[in-house]
Amino acid sequence: MKWMAGTIALLALGLFFHLSLLIYAMYVLLAVLLLSRVLTRAWTGGIDARRFGADDILEIGDSTEVKVAVRNAGRLSIPWLLLEDWLPREGLMRTPYRLKAAGARLVLTRLAPGQTVVLDYRVQFLMRGYYQLGPLLAETGDVFGLHRRFRVMTEPRFAQVFPKVAPLEGYNLSSRRPIGEIRLAHRLFEDPTRVAGVRPYQRGDPLNRIHWRATARAGQLQSRAYESSCVAGATFLLDFHARSYTGPGASPSAELAAVTVASLANAVHLMGQQMGFVSNGRDAADRVREEGWRADFLTRDDASARAGESQKNTRLRPVILEAAKGEHQLNEILAALARLEQTDGLEFAAMTHEAAPRISRDTTVVAVLGHVTPEIAIALGDLARRGLLVTAIVVAIEMEGVPDWARPPDWAQVLLAQGIDFRVVNSEQAVSGLCAEAIIR
Repeated sequence: MKWMAGTIALLALGLFFHLSLLIYAMYVLLAVLLLSRVLTRAWTGGIDARRFGADDILEIGDSTEVKVAVRNAGRLSIPWLLLEDWLPREGLMRTPYRLKAAGARLVLTRLAPGQTVVLDYRVQFLMRGYYQLGPLLAETGDVFGLHRRFRVMTEPRFAQVFPKVAPLEGYNLSSRRPIGEIRLAHRLFEDPTRVAGVRPYQRGDPLNRIHWRATARAGQLQSRAYESSCVAGATFLLDFHARSYTGPGASPSAELAAVTVASLANAVHLMGQQMGFVSNGRDAADRVREEGWRADFLTRDDASARAGESQKNTRLRPVILEAAKGEHQLNEILAALARLEQTDGLEFAAMTHEAAPRISRDTTVVAVLGHVTPEIAIALGDLARRGLLVTAIVVAIEMEGVPDWARPPDWAQVLLAQGIDFRVVNSEQAVSGLCAEAIIR
């Protein structure tokens, strides 16, 4: 556009002063500019691209192969074509590195009509996350460099990397439990409204417990077996607000918080108990569905930025997975942790207020916190006053050693003031030790 405006201005100047040589040169340049604009539109319009492979579910350290085939479906040869498959720059360039890419992700080539070129490279995932692979950025132009045109091609592919699950040191399934039973204010017996099955009659069973139909079929007395009205388990509240993780250790602290929840959820699953999950973070898949990625641009830098840009993360709706049992529920929690992004919107206290009605009263509430404020402590105290059993796990990666509990830090005092039991983790080894002992005693 600048070349076109400059050419027209010089042409007008030549016409005004009757400079025939300048007029002739500007006519030629204007024709070249128009021709290059027409050709570049034809070249970019004739490109077809196809991405191979489906979305992946991976673990930290795994890698995946990415293939993108680009074909010139037009009738004209493309003198030069620059192809780049987009990857998150933050993951590749900022420490700690989240991604490693090896192979032909950036290609400069010439394409004859019907010719195909394939971009083939591998991506290794070094940290938990929800990674966008693609789209493909294509750039071409005339041989003089007067006009360039860019195009975003192929739908991106997404890789979901589960958080690390810390090993449980000294964990004995038959004798030790990582999450304790619910502490009850009064005794609860078997619930006669929930029949679990039938068992042989035992001495002392009341007559109203005998299952007469089963007795008739079996030829001996059979009694009903009832489910317990108290179900063990845990609901995890993860504070993933951006202000909860600040300073040089912000990113490692957030990752350690995700590892803590994943490890404890896995331990609860091994016990066959129910588990739930609540967080004020944002689901990256929701962000992609709501915002998508834009494809209108003027420069290559603009194309690359808009292909992967995300708006301010001001989500005001918590991520909630209600308590349930089974491997499917564990995978749902791990997937939610993989996609979770920090947010600038919903505060922890507001999240607990909104999610409280959906937290199962049969589960222990385990709050995983990046830092503790009076507002957070009061919110946890409110849950305890509702009759829920609450414990807190404070992620303090910058803390070296064990604090002097004779003079507890301020954050510990505000939790104790609300009657909230708490633990501290500052490394993955501490998480392993946490899983090996009972959180609620």
